[in-house]
Amino acid sequence: MTPTTTIPALVILDRTIARMLPAVPKPLVHMLAQRYIAGPTLADACRVVKRVNGQGKLATIDVLGEEITRDDEARAIAGAYRDVFQTIEREGLDSNVSVKLTGLGLKLDYDLCRENLESVLGEAARWNNFVRIDMEDSSTTNETLRLYRELRESDHENLGIVLQAYLRRTLDDIRSLADLRPSVRICKGIYLEPPELAYQGYEEVRANFLRALEALLDAGCYVGIATHDEWLVSEARRIVARRGLGPDEYQFQMLLGVAEQLGQRLVREGHRLRIYVPFGEHWYAYSLRRLQENPRIAGYIAADTLGRLVPRRNGSA
Repeated sequence: MTPTTTIPALVILDRTIARMLPAVPKPLVHMLAQRYIAGPTLADACRVVKRVNGQGKLATIDVLGEEITRDDEARAIAGAYRDVFQTIEREGLDSNVSVKLTGLGLKLDYDLCRENLESVLGEAARWNNFVRIDMEDSSTTNETLRLYRELRESDHENLGIVLQAYLRRTLDDIRSLADLRPSVRICKGIYLEPPELAYQGYEEVRANFLRALEALLDAGCYVGIATHDEWLVSEARRIVARRGLGPDEYQFQMLLGVAEQLGQRLVREGHRLRIYVPFGEHWYAYSLRRLQENPRIAGYIAADTLGRLVPRRNGSA
């Protein structure tokens, strides 16, 4: 089975699943989503993070929200993140946070976004915690990397970034960030991008993921290896072993509710594993919007749900 014959069919299936979602009854969407989203409240996120921590895993909390169209909405999300840090400290959770810059106002006003992010970073620093900037679609990449560099050069050390292996620019971005020795989460990437910007072939993306991982480690970066692809996990384990890296010099990262057996195996083997835990009142709108914008997620969740009934040979995300 080759990528050239399977990927087009999978893309069509993913898009079909995504288009069907609005017709799916809300209770059914909730039944599927609750495996991947902690719930509507911060208390839900705390409950899930406590369970995750009890399994020997770290966590990253993400606040879900609607499309940001006003300054006050962006400031409210920043406020919600400040509340998250206070709760993490009060509840004794082993968790940091992940933020999407569009949620903090990036597409409204760059300075507003920076102000909001700095307020979140300040609260994180107060509790000796950490913020990771998530990477969104390619229309935001330049400004995301610009803001990351500006804040790191302003002595915000408790800040990391995400890079997407399927983008053709990623190796260049790694080189341009190398002087900062950034903490980087490397993932495949899920947004639909044109061929001139992103690799389209399954094996092409896998190959660039490994090139990016090697380049990040060469640059002395701390890397969060974010994938559910069993082959990539195996290759990453081989790479860190060959380099003689200890468990505190890298980590694996996965989404809540996905590839749980693989994650448990990594923990048993002594690897650090961080689980992404999203929560928010707007879980339904968020789920529909994100799944429709990113059909690969819809297809993956459908495949993962089916995979709990029919075991698969290996992962693919």
